[in-house]
Amino acid sequence: MNDDEPARNISGGPGGGGEHVPSERGAPETRAEAVVDELGELYWQKAYGGQNAFECLVRTILSQNTSDTASQPAYDSLMARYGGPEVDLANALATADQDELAETIASAGLYNQKSETIIRLANRVLKAYGGEEDAETTAALGADGFDEFVNSANPNEVREALLEMNGVGPKTADCVLLFSGGRGGVFPVDTHVHRIARRMGLAPPDADHEEVREALEAAVPSDKCGFGHTAMIQFGREYCTARKPACLEGPEACPLVEHCDQVGIDELSGEFVDPAEVVAED
Repeated sequence: MNDDEPARNISGGPGGGGEHVPSERGAPETRAEAVVDELGELYWQKAYGGQNAFECLVRTILSQNTSDTASQPAYDSLMARYGGPEVDLANALATADQDELAETIASAGLYNQKSETIIRLANRVLKAYGGEEDAETTAALGADGFDEFVNSANPNEVREALLEMNGVGPKTADCVLLFSGGRGGVFPVDTHVHRIARRMGLAPPDADHEEVREALEAAVPSDKCGFGHTAMIQFGREYCTARKPACLEGPEACPLVEHCDQVGIDELSGEFVDPAEVVAED
């Protein structure tokens, strides 16, 4: 496990949000589903959704290019300064002083870039979803319209709208769909998921993040994609790490070895490469 990785994925475990919903095991129809089933038994089986859409967007922006250890304190500090039960976060951040916001979220890294992005997105959300009758109406509605849009509009429409926002990439859009909208069939791909899916042979070894997402969403039942994502992240922290995959210690060291193609892994020599390099060598 990398030194900057937290011991637990904040989206998993008893205190990580979501609702414990055991899925029907049955016989998996694909190897990817079998992997997700095993991950569910190893960690957790949850249904996600219910987070405020704009707060989820802000949290995910803060998590970009950093770990939970760094982003969670930044989010807590942001909410302490700008949030509250009687405060609409989008309105508060739309008019925030960027230097003050950057200082508040400094622990998340890239704080100047992220503070600029958050302020810009707050203004865009208010303009697009807060109400168009007048400024007073917009301020009163805040980001409620955005929350309703994320939770009720067609998922493809929501994803497209999010991706049109500068600073929102595929993983961020998918996390908002999953953790706020509770949309089934959404399998966000971070660095852990990208690495593991290609090492295991669940996606082509040279697949980019979007191609991995498409492969997993096609092979995993929609109700298992959410916990598949969060549990695979935990597996990547504990076993299939970037620097030292557990299988190099022997097949008994990895609980998923029977499902894994070990692409780029040479157990005999103890060497490993990114799966894409295997394709490059052929």
